[in-house]
Amino acid sequence: MGIISTVVSWVTKLFTQNIKKEFGVETVESTSMREAISTWIDIYQGRPKWLSQSDAIKTIKFAKFICSETAKLVCLDIGVAFSGKRKQYMTDFWEKSVVGNLQNWVEYGIGFGTLILKPNGEGVDFITPDRFEITSKDGNGLITGVVFQDRYEESGKYYTKLERHQRWSATVLNEVTGEYESKVFYKVENKAFISKNSTEIGRPISLFQTRWNMLEPETYITTEDENGLTGMLFGVFKMPIANEIDLGSPYGVSIFHNAIEELRDLDIAYSRDAEEIISSKRISLVDEKLLDKTYYDENRKRHTSRLTLPRFVKGVRLNQEKSEGYYQEINPTLNTSTRWEGINKRLSLIGRKCGYSNGAFVLDEKTGMVTATQVEADDRDTIETIKSIRDALKVCISQLLYAQSIFMDLYNLAPRGSYTADFNFGDITYSYEEDRQNWWKYVQAGKVPAWRYFVKFEGMSEDEAKEMEAELEEKRKNAGGLFGEE
Repeated sequence: MGIISTVVSWVTKLFTQNIKKEFGVETVESTSMREAISTWIDIYQGRPKWLSQSDAIKTIKFAKFICSETAKLVCLDIGVAFSGKRKQYMTDFWEKSVVGNLQNWVEYGIGFGTLILKPNGEGVDFITPDRFEITSKDGNGLITGVVFQDRYEESGKYYTKLERHQRWSATVLNEVTGEYESKVFYKVENKAFISKNSTEIGRPISLFQTRWNMLEPETYITTEDENGLTGMLFGVFKMPIANEIDLGSPYGVSIFHNAIEELRDLDIAYSRDAEEIISSKRISLVDEKLLDKTYYDENRKRHTSRLTLPRFVKGVRLNQEKSEGYYQEINPTLNTSTRWEGINKRLSLIGRKCGYSNGAFVLDEKTGMVTATQVEADDRDTIETIKSIRDALKVCISQLLYAQSIFMDLYNLAPRGSYTADFNFGDITYSYEEDRQNWWKYVQAGKVPAWRYFVKFEGMSEDEAKEMEAELEEKRKNAGGLFGEE
């Protein structure tokens, strides 16, 4: 483990210890889970443990490439159309605070297994699993308690905030009816600390002495009817992969977790090939006697100088008399073709272990990198992987929107009322324009209502689309044909 990894692991351990000390609660994250998360982050950021200067082993960061490509496909043409009284506010929140950053956030979640998106009053914070600790979960594996860590440095001092969210159910006596009722409580606690050392949390200080001075030390949140919140005040993106590291853990697993050995082999194979290419320059060996130039100055004094040589020519001194006039060229033979066969096998195996169809990631000297964007309709593995991640993302976004709606109520940011979110994703297996044309043909043939077309291809909400359909229907009646056609 490198120095950076060791420091990160140490700081994470201190984070866990501070949670127990300050809040009196244990975390659910096991040691093996914590180590796995640290490993994924290191590999994603180009710091895998197999790097070696002495052995010339580098990394091509293929794990990050996989995360990036997957995020592109997951977020392809993503859109959310809102309906209801809070339509405009939710639309603005989605467009200004979410969609522009979503692909990057999804990439982190895919690489680290879990990501939390939390409203901050002005936008959305993304929180990687090395900056939060889960303290409780319910019977469905959903998070009910978590502590977030936030830090900043100012004037040589390090400020840390621990923010605990806890949701729990309890049976309480209704003093009006005299009956016991089940209530859901939600509590947010904030504690601030200051230190002169970046590797420790330091001593407690008031929130008013930090940039978090607008926060309350303790806040209890409930709904207007006092029945309590139905969810947490954040969204959780969890990779849809079974966690064999810690069975039943609420943490997700990185997309490349099962391919770590192959990623190591790929880096080694690529480094060996690169090293061979660097060392393969042509060399010409020439007897040094042939390189000496003799001349006489005006006083008839004899001088010897060395000829200027190309960089690939090396002079050699041989003791044998017969070596005079010696010359030999060395042109190393590269094993590039053989090596790239092995590299492509590893690329293909990595792709399969990451949920892609066979051959999704290979290198070809004519076509270059073949990526998942070139999948055909029968590449079911790739399609199913992307769909399952999209489903997980929809859950996360829905939770995030719910959390933002609670903040709207708390701070009167929007009129009271409900909203509906309709999700749209681009299909990776067909032409967008062809599909658009086919749907319009279905509308003209009366096989599907026009409003469905408008929601799918025009980014309209269901209310807007139905209003548009009503206008078209009116035109049809006036023109005597289907949608204005004779």
